[in-house]
Order: sequence, then C-alpha cells, then structure tokens
Amino acid sequence: MNRQTHTFDFCVVGGGMAGLCAAIAAAREGAKTAIVQDRPVFGGNSSSEMRVHICGADRHGKIPNVRETGILEELRLENQRRNSQKSYSIWDTILYEKVLLEPNLKYFLNCSVLDAEVDGSRIVSVTGWQLTTYTYHTIKAHIFADCSGDGVLAPLTGAEYRIGREAKSEFNESHQPEIADKKTMGMTCLFQARNMGSPQPFEPPSWAYDFPTEESFPYRWHGWIEMGYWWIELGGEQDSIADTESIRDELLKIVFGVWDHIKNHGDHGAENYALDWVQFLPAKRESRRYVGDLVLTQNDIEREGRHFEDIVCYGGWQMDDHHPSGFWYKGEPTVFYPTPSPYGIPYRCFYSKNIENLMFAGRCASYTHAALSSARVQATGAVAGQAVGTAAAIACREKITPREVGKHRIDELQQSLLRQDAYLPWVKQRFSELTTNAKLSASCGDPTPLLDGINRPVGDELHAWTGRIGSSVEFVWDTPRFVQAAVFIFDSSLDKLVAMSHHGHYGAVEGVPETIVKDFRLEVRSSGDWQPWRDVRGNYQRLIKVDIGAEVGGVRAIFDSTWGSDAVRVFAFYLE
Repeated sequence: MNRQTHTFDFCVVGGGMAGLCAAIAAAREGAKTAIVQDRPVFGGNSSSEMRVHICGADRHGKIPNVRETGILEELRLENQRRNSQKSYSIWDTILYEKVLLEPNLKYFLNCSVLDAEVDGSRIVSVTGWQLTTYTYHTIKAHIFADCSGDGVLAPLTGAEYRIGREAKSEFNESHQPEIADKKTMGMTCLFQARNMGSPQPFEPPSWAYDFPTEESFPYRWHGWIEMGYWWIELGGEQDSIADTESIRDELLKIVFGVWDHIKNHGDHGAENYALDWVQFLPAKRESRRYVGDLVLTQNDIEREGRHFEDIVCYGGWQMDDHHPSGFWYKGEPTVFYPTPSPYGIPYRCFYSKNIENLMFAGRCASYTHAALSSARVQATGAVAGQAVGTAAAIACREKITPREVGKHRIDELQQSLLRQDAYLPWVKQRFSELTTNAKLSASCGDPTPLLDGINRPVGDELHAWTGRIGSSVEFVWDTPRFVQAAVFIFDSSLDKLVAMSHHGHYGAVEGVPETIVKDFRLEVRSSGDWQPWRDVRGNYQRLIKVDIGAEVGGVRAIFDSTWGSDAVRVFAFYLE
C-alpha cells in the first residue's frame, strides 16, 4: 500500500459546507491548509449526493435581511450566475472549483480519516485512507478542525463529546426530556421525480413497503411530488453512526413505498412522472457533538438580548426538533420552538475543552441537543466554519492555541470576519486611518452610511448609500497616500431568497440579483486631476476588492449599471 506524509498549518476533516468554508477562509488568510473529504464531491448535505437545500437565519426567505453572507454568499452568487438550470452537479463543480483555485489549499477527496496520533492533549497528525488511489495519507498540522458531521476525530483523539438528549435539569432546558438518553434526530433519504411528458408506469420493488391509503402518512404532507420528503427519516432510536447502513436499507424501503403510493394509490397528479434520482447516502441531522469551553443551550438561543462578547457567527433557524422515531412516529414528525433571528453564537463553542489544537464546526459543534435543533442547519454551519478557519489562521500565524485566540485575539478575529463580509450582529466593522482621514463625498445622497460599520439593513435602518446609475462616490486627501485596494460591499437583495432548491416553489431570485452593481469604474487623483484607473465589467458578487497599489491623492468610484435595478445601493466602500 502507498503511504504519504504531508505537513500543513491547518487540516480540516470534512468537506461539507462548514468544512469547505473553514478551509477556504483559512487559506485566504494565509494558512497552508488541507481539506480531507470522504466523498468524491464537496458540499455535504447540499451536494448532488443528498440535495438538501441550504437553510439558515432567514428561514428560507421568510425573515428579510438576515441571510448569511461571507463565503457562503459568494458561493451562492456564483451559483446564481452559472447554474440557472439548478443542477446539483454544477453546484458540486462550483464548490470543487473554489477549492481547486485557492493557492494555499490542497484537497484529499475520497479520503476517510481512520486514525490520529495524539501527544498528551495535542493532535500530532491524522491518517486517512484514500479509496481511489489505495493510499494512506498522514497529515501533520498545527491546528485541526473536525467538520465531518459525525465528529470522527472524537473517539480517535479522546476529545470530550456528547450523544443524545440532555436531561431537562442539566442546563434548565424546557424542551429536553426529564431523563437524559442517547436518542437523536434521524437521517433522511430523498428522491427526485421528473415529468416525462407521457404516462409512466411504476412497479415497486418486491422489498418496498406498501402504503395503500392516505392514512399511511399521518401528518405527512406529500403534495409536492418533484422532490422527496424530509420526513422519510429514521435512526433516532438507533446508533446514528454504527447503524447507518441498516437505517439506509429501511429508508429505501420507505422511499420506494412512498413513490408507489404516489403513483398507484389515489390521484396525486403523478401519471407522467418517473423517478429520476434516489438518495442512497442518508443525510444526517445529529450524531456526536463535541464539548467546548461553552456548550450553547436552548436558553442561550432564546435570550435575544444576550450578546456574547466573543460572538463569531449567528443562527436564526427555529429550534426544529425531529422525533427520534422518525417516519414510524404517528404524531407530528417535528416540533418547532420559537427562536429570535438572529441570535449570536460565541467562539467558545468551536474549540475542544480538552484537546488544545482541535476545533470544529457544523452539527458536531458544542451545542446541546436542543440548541443543535436550530444551529445544525447548513447556512449556520457555513458561517461557523468561516469563523473557525479564520481563527485557525490566526492561531497558525501566531503559533498559539484556539483558546488563546479567544482570550487575546477575539477583536482581531471579529474584525477579520467583518472584512470578509461575514455579518456579526451587534459588532461594527472598523476602518483604517487611510479611509477615515479622507474626505468622503458623493455626487448625490449622503455617503456617511458607507462607513457606519454595518453592512446590511437592520430593522428600519438601511445602512447604505443610495445613488443613481452614473452617480459616484470619492475619497480625497490633502496629500497623496499609498492605497493598496478599494473594497466594495454591494446590495445582493438580502430581503429576498437566494437559494437553490428542488423542494418546492419558494419565490427564490432567478439569476443574479438585480440590485448588484454590474459595471463600475475607478478613477484615481494624480497631480490634482482625475485619471481612469480600472473598469470592472460584469460583476455579480456582493464583496469585491479592486487592486490599486499606488500613491494617489484620491479614489473615485462611478457606478454605470446594475443587473436591473434603477437604484445603486452600496453598503460599504473603503480603502486598504
């Protein structure tokens, strides 16, 4: 067998949305990074293998202006531009490309971590088996992050972790059972169906379950037939890791039985529909959860006024607690408990209590079962991953532990995240003296909101400069200054839904949001005159940086067009 050893600053185990964003963030912040993924594609539950739409604090478009930004928004906007057909394989490709083109990032696909070397309370290396090349890859690093969902490094390293539901009394959580247990939320197998334009008979396999009547599915709405149902769910009363194969077998019996019911028992409008895809890799909700310096609880989520000083990301999905019996439970399959949106999540939830160089993000982070029922969703995992990757880069650069980042570098971490357009409720972005000492003016409107440090609408406050097509904003100094780059944060319609889904019609934006600035020009002031510097054409991103790298007396931006809006809206414009 082949054996290879590699050395990195930072190693991420798991390539779902949390791990992907962690790896990209760390690499962009200068850390030499590895990402180890046990599947052939990135994206986890959102990938073509599982096709779960990415939900978050905006509750699939129901709450305006709290959609997650940062790396996740960058990926979504890339998808809006290039994937009008809503193909999950193209989504896979976009995620793969983001990793491929990141200079500081190396990927190991089809590679399952199965061992770790630990020295005291510190991980020295992890080893994965790459099925496609029959190679053992051993990766040494300063910091490791487990974003695998199942917390694969926990039993390999001795890191503290939990499984199941806490007793109500442990954290005074009203939604928990009286007695702690090992029960979890289950896992789901979906399907997709396609209208073939002519009648499509269906004969179920002999091993499928038979569901002859509507009463076979109490409380299970099944009117949208193009995509399967989250409630085809099992595993909460079994071992959500060790029993995955047998759980999958049962889920497939249900999937084909449900489709048989839709096709052959009653009128479901499915005569011309045929199965186009069936999910053979279950999408999990819950298994191991690490114990960090802080365990986020139901009460932390419900206290809207509790603002953690070490906030590094946020959630907002309702506490969405699925019954452990899943499909076979005859009552409501899930209970929704109210939560504020947004609520803050502190940095202390994302590094191990007892393994000093282990971090984590996604559904294996330091949450109680009740808190997990909200914070498990993919968009929350993505912004948590970006925070973890950014913190890891600081730890690697300074040769300190993740805990020390929290104690001594939390302001640096928060400001770095804000510069990446990651939103942190109740924390304002600060700008350099280069920006704040310049004279700021605009051809129309008041430009001061560009530097108020809040880069999206919050409540009734817009926090943006609004102009017209052809209008401009400029910075001018009394004496020339060296400017490395100009940074813009445009309006990507955070009041609307930007998400890919086959699960129903949600009124999502088609294509690039019309509010984004498409074409603009930069001019620089030299010897008292304005000179053309750079034309940007066809922009479709919210966050964009334009290199300058020169000593100039001023910088002016002129906005020539959007993707359809008559108004130009800019949340931030500053200089580095």
